[in-house]
Amino acid sequence: MSQLLWQKPGVKVDARIQQFLAGEDVILDREFFVFDIEASRAHAEGLAAIGILDDDELDALRRELTALAEDFRAGRFVLDEQYEDGHSAIEARLVDRLGDTGKKIHTGRSRNDQVLVATRLWLRDRLECVAEVSREVAEVALARAEAERSVPLPGYTHLQRAVVSSLGMWWAAWAEGFIDNAWRATQTRDWLDANPLGSAAGYGVNLPLDRDHTTAALGFGRMQLSATYAQLSRGKFEMAAIEALSSALLDLRRLAWDLSLFTSAEYGFVELPSQYTTGSSIMPNKRNPDVIELMRASYSAAAAARTEIEQLLSLPSGYHRDLQFSKGAIFHAFGRGLAALELLPDLLRNLEWRQDRMQAALEPSMYATDLAVDMARQGLPFREAYRQAADPQRWAQGDPHHSLQARVSPGAAADLRLEVLHKRLQALAAA
Repeated sequence: MSQLLWQKPGVKVDARIQQFLAGEDVILDREFFVFDIEASRAHAEGLAAIGILDDDELDALRRELTALAEDFRAGRFVLDEQYEDGHSAIEARLVDRLGDTGKKIHTGRSRNDQVLVATRLWLRDRLECVAEVSREVAEVALARAEAERSVPLPGYTHLQRAVVSSLGMWWAAWAEGFIDNAWRATQTRDWLDANPLGSAAGYGVNLPLDRDHTTAALGFGRMQLSATYAQLSRGKFEMAAIEALSSALLDLRRLAWDLSLFTSAEYGFVELPSQYTTGSSIMPNKRNPDVIELMRASYSAAAAARTEIEQLLSLPSGYHRDLQFSKGAIFHAFGRGLAALELLPDLLRNLEWRQDRMQAALEPSMYATDLAVDMARQGLPFREAYRQAADPQRWAQGDPHHSLQARVSPGAAADLRLEVLHKRLQALAAA
């Protein structure tokens, strides 16, 4: 490992202890690295604005930071165990290339506000991805709701056949759900869109740092003003981001459960594209819905990450090293969660319904609720209508299309109001 930023003459570094302190930090920092470089550029510009750097020094730092980002993306610069973390790697590179000018980059900042700003930039980017894929899922679901709005589908409660539903209702449910998920991701992105750079170790510095410049240069919506609150907010905003991700993953889990059931031989309502299935290693007859099963499982990563970070936050004010462990949690949650979400739009575009099997599952009992409501509409007290409609002797195989056309309450099969959902989706695009 290279010379530690904090190492002083006479301080002995124990390799085992240092390995424990560093842990996976330098590997995890690969996720943040380009954002850390971007923030370093803005910080250098702010230092130039208050006279700490001259024009030539700023130009040199900008040039080397750009080269470092390019080298990192191309694999020419590897962030590995020779560095304590990504922050020290940036400084080491600048000192190696620029000497004393490189040594000036850390003026007025701490690794504490470095990780805070890199985390917020990274989470802002990840939440935009959650919002974008949620919008795409909603678009697919709305298009299929329009195309298949009147196709009958058995509706279930308690996994028992309940009433006649429709593909239009099924698709509209996921459309509205993912519109909500996109809104939540967007609102959370805006909530955490605050610049902590310049708060240093949580107490500010004796320099008139140009925090307005770094806020604008990094595209933040506002400055996170209190230097102490910048530290206090760590963990809080990570959990909020995970909760926004979790909202989409919860819907994904339930959607995947539907498809797990609907693709089984017992239901047989859905055919998955072959690329979304795998084979058995021993049973030649099997095609397994492994993709949707792993989609269903992906929420667990977000739930675990939120719990891990929450457990780290039993801390007084100020920075504490415990918070280092929050990075792995958010990377794991968003890595697994987005990987699952990003596969969903194409799956939904390409799955095929087996309408013959859906029609065959519509049994006479599923029209009993329609019968009870019809009698109540004719003046019979509903509880009496309910009692009479519960008699199997009164059941008959109904017409599913008639049942759906009669379901006129807003949001039901005959009044899906998909145009309202389209307007909400359009409003998201402008947000």
